Amino acid sequence: MLNGCWSAAAEQATPPIRSCASAQQYATPLAVRWFVRGDVDGFFGLALDNLVQLLLIDALCRTVLGFSDALLYGRVLPGIAVSLVVGNLYYAWQAKKLGEREGRSDVCALPYGINTVSLFAHVFLVMLPAKFAATAAGAEDPALVAWHAGLVATVGSGLIEAGGAFVADRLRKYTPRAALLATLSGIALGFISLGFLFRTFAHPIVGLTTLAVVMLTYFGRVRFRGRIPGGLVAVGLGVLLAWITGLAPTGPLPDGGGLHLPVPVIGDLIDAFGSGHLLAYLSVIVPMGLFNLVGSLQNIESAQAAGDKFPVAPSLSVNGIGTLAAAAFGSCFPTTIYIGHPGWKAMGARAGYSVLNAAFVTLVCVTGTLTYIAWAVPVDAGMAIVLWIGLVITAQAFTASPVKHAPAVVVGLLPGVAAWGALMAKSGLRAAGMGPAEGRPMTDALIAEFAKSDTWIHGAFALEQGFIFTSMVLAATTVAIIDRRFLVAATWLGIASLLSMTGLMHGYAFTPSDTVIALGPGWPWVIGYAGMALIMLAATWLTVPDDDDTGHG
Repeated sequence: MLNGCWSAAAEQATPPIRSCASAQQYATPLAVRWFVRGDVDGFFGLALDNLVQLLLIDALCRTVLGFSDALLYGRVLPGIAVSLVVGNLYYAWQAKKLGEREGRSDVCALPYGINTVSLFAHVFLVMLPAKFAATAAGAEDPALVAWHAGLVATVGSGLIEAGGAFVADRLRKYTPRAALLATLSGIALGFISLGFLFRTFAHPIVGLTTLAVVMLTYFGRVRFRGRIPGGLVAVGLGVLLAWITGLAPTGPLPDGGGLHLPVPVIGDLIDAFGSGHLLAYLSVIVPMGLFNLVGSLQNIESAQAAGDKFPVAPSLSVNGIGTLAAAAFGSCFPTTIYIGHPGWKAMGARAGYSVLNAAFVTLVCVTGTLTYIAWAVPVDAGMAIVLWIGLVITAQAFTASPVKHAPAVVVGLLPGVAAWGALMAKSGLRAAGMGPAEGRPMTDALIAEFAKSDTWIHGAFALEQGFIFTSMVLAATTVAIIDRRFLVAATWLGIASLLSMTGLMHGYAFTPSDTVIALGPGWPWVIGYAGMALIMLAATWLTVPDDDDTGHG
């Protein structure tokens, strides 16, 4: 589950594997239908997944980022609709053409939607810091600055996804799987799982009850009678309990959403790129773009294993084009090819479920319908699904990597959890009145205060900046050490030293309400990584293999 996307049937069904070669050998021209009965089942699962993402976006943009209704409903959501129409319709057409070309009626379109992990990364690692920086600088509209930063990050991700379509295999060849998955899992464990675990136990009647349904369905691999998707049962039960316990409705009944057609935001994009956001958040944009690229590649391979061999380059390119279209029309969230194709195929979905999903998301996003859904369906009703996403992403880092590389996965998890901990520490300080104009500003005096309780907050703040790079480098280095490829380990550590030289890793500075990236040499970390690299180089000549486990616990 590299892209953090949810499949109602992925854990429940084993699809029939069909040889593409044999299919092509005996293929005859076939008129493939756009819609079949199984598309309805597939649509409910995929649409529910996207609806949960939309509810998250609605809640996070309004409560965390402070987006106005005009910005959220007039720009962001219509942009999301454009991006999902681009991808869903292309992948539906692609599936129909593949079926006609191979003479098969069982081809299932690649599932496509909003990238859950990137959603959280863009909110908490790009837009929220940009908002804090704008607030500290006295900007007139910090939320607008945050949106601009999100647009830049989305364009960057889209360019990497589209341009990297032709080099994805090479990237995957040189970067250990443990490094890629552990880095993603650090984000999933901290920013998704732990955050929603807190929310689950804050509202236990809704949270724990719906969590039981999700665990039963996806971990227990069972189905409800009548083929009712487990996610639908969980959300439906969550809505009922939310209304009973007073968590819903959320606020007064909306006056009405109104029609908001997508409008290009080229002027805002020009302003955004002229504000320095690209360089400030490069340490998030580049790794997340690469993860989206490689994750989508793996999901295409998953579809091939299920018998549907889609061409890699155009599939990945359209994924990137969909993200670029999102930014061009105001969305600050990337899209991705979802995991779960074998599950949707086993349910009988073909091309039509993708078309129906595009229509559903468009209707919800451009008509203002989401305002009423968000009023009636709080995020709490679907948070068990989001928590499950984080858990499965974290578990996959261990199950999809070689067993001997498990220590590397643990090492790669730590920077992400540390970054989340730093965010929690600063949130606590702001809740106590530090940071805002009416309180005390954050300064380096905090380091000594935290040290009194043996909390080395300086290290947490250093880990927070560029932690995605840090996670990848440390996990890849650990894999190389486990495999006794010490020159490779030294190379990764040399890369870490160079990144520290730029400040993209570990360089930070205080603002009145936050810690932000500080571009420039971080000499202690430059020297530290260089020292590690020298040790790895020396190990080539100064050590010999020791496979005697005697004395090791």
